[in-house]
Amino acid sequence: MSQLFRRKIYSDSDTSTHLLRVLGVWDIVFFGIAAIIGAGSFSSLGEAVFRGGPGVILLYLICGFACGFTALCYAEFASRIPTAGSAYTYAYASFGELIAWIIGWALIMEYSFGNIYVAFSWSDYFTSFLERLGMHIPDYLTCSYTEARKAFMNGSENTELLNAWKNAPLIGNLKFIVDIPALVINGLITWLCYVGVKESKNFNNALVILKLAVIVLVILVGFAYINTDNWTPVNPQTHVTSFMPNGFSGVMSAVSGVFFAYIGFDALSVLSEETKDPQKTLPKGMILSLVLCTFIYIALTLVLTGMVDYRKFDGVGDPLSFIFEKTNANVAWMELVVSFVAIVAITTVLLVFQMGQPRIWYAMSRDGLMPQKFQTVHPKYKTPSFATIITGIVVGIPILFTDKTFILDFTSIGTIFAFVLVCAGVLMLPAKEKIKGRFHLPYINGKIIFPVIFIGTLIVFYIFEPQFFQDLMDWKDPKEGEFRASIFFFILINLVLCVFTFIKNFSLIPLIGLSSCLYLLTGMSHENWFWFGLWFAIGLVIYFCYGYRNSKLRRA
Repeated sequence: MSQLFRRKIYSDSDTSTHLLRVLGVWDIVFFGIAAIIGAGSFSSLGEAVFRGGPGVILLYLICGFACGFTALCYAEFASRIPTAGSAYTYAYASFGELIAWIIGWALIMEYSFGNIYVAFSWSDYFTSFLERLGMHIPDYLTCSYTEARKAFMNGSENTELLNAWKNAPLIGNLKFIVDIPALVINGLITWLCYVGVKESKNFNNALVILKLAVIVLVILVGFAYINTDNWTPVNPQTHVTSFMPNGFSGVMSAVSGVFFAYIGFDALSVLSEETKDPQKTLPKGMILSLVLCTFIYIALTLVLTGMVDYRKFDGVGDPLSFIFEKTNANVAWMELVVSFVAIVAITTVLLVFQMGQPRIWYAMSRDGLMPQKFQTVHPKYKTPSFATIITGIVVGIPILFTDKTFILDFTSIGTIFAFVLVCAGVLMLPAKEKIKGRFHLPYINGKIIFPVIFIGTLIVFYIFEPQFFQDLMDWKDPKEGEFRASIFFFILINLVLCVFTFIKNFSLIPLIGLSSCLYLLTGMSHENWFWFGLWFAIGLVIYFCYGYRNSKLRRA
């Protein structure tokens, strides 16, 4: 049993020399913007706005706040352990082998499965852009079989999906419905990651500059069409104007779509061994990219909810071009420009995520938890070549049979869970000697401050919303029941944290990051938790059948 939680001790000599160190601070910032400003703004933002209304801006602030403190925890780990592996490596150092495996398994959800969603989004924008140019691809070649079947069975009004189901050719008794653009872009991005990080860096930086320029243009043009009445729509049940027309639970129900926008900054930490002076460069790049992206998302949300009534975003997969359509602002040239740049933006997200996953497997293989083949580095390109090819296959195959909604929720819950363990891991780290030029997470004793902040917040919330606490144990309510149950356990866990903080003098910054990420988990449904549990059960079977037996730490 002790072997399962045995920690790995890292030193500067553990850093591999097989990968090329070519990334500077602004390369990291650009990779961060590439990963964060992409599918979250050009696709899932529409679903988030529909669920939460204008009030979804609060959720972006909450996620940005949580991710900000989490980024500081990542930065602390990156300054101590400048090796590839991200949260997996950090968990190995703080919690031990079993938890490290669990995190590595969660990161497969984040990068590989996240890229399935991003590939679907890229396909949506690519086909709609071609439509605006007068070129049409048959609907059954631009969506997945699962999406088309679900739309037909549920009586959806989505004409593209219904046409795909009705018009698809038959192969035996099976309808031939395949998202060809999603498969093609996955193959191209896999090839780009295979040929080298330097080439990927130059390609990425050029696309990010173009993407930022157009996002600024969207914000500037959009502000001219804002109707401030859209920021306080009428609640459909109470008929009262409100910034949160579906209530705060409605805002929290959008957490998967909103948080998906932020998960990209985690991918930066896997580039440690390809970063120049990672102890100083990575923390700066991560924090800068996160701050910039949070401000961009707030501005975009204000523009979208101000230009168009939030209820119109139901089922809209291309929200930034949607606001300029004839039925809305009617700015045809902006509609075309945004559609094109969305393709660019989402391509950069695919690139960063597809670079991240092979380096997780590379690190796990180096520890013996994955087959040795995943350590293969291409002699010419100096990239983890075998792991990159397997990543392309892992992303490509599910494109054939899964759908966007399931993948979005599945990815988000795994990532938040990884963030929880990273913040908790920092609490377990011993004090370190301060070295000039390296990042150091400031220590603020949370002994008194954290309990006062948390309990004080509960008291203030009770004063303004006493009814919520009176109904807290009513978990059978069809609309609020799951959220109330989640909040109950959130409060219970944080009260336990308050006790341990008082006893152990935990640092305040990782405590706030941990508490914030735990709060984000309250927006997840029971279906999310079921599939999350099933995924980890599969991972544990693989670990005990292979990883535990071949662990280099165990053999040592």
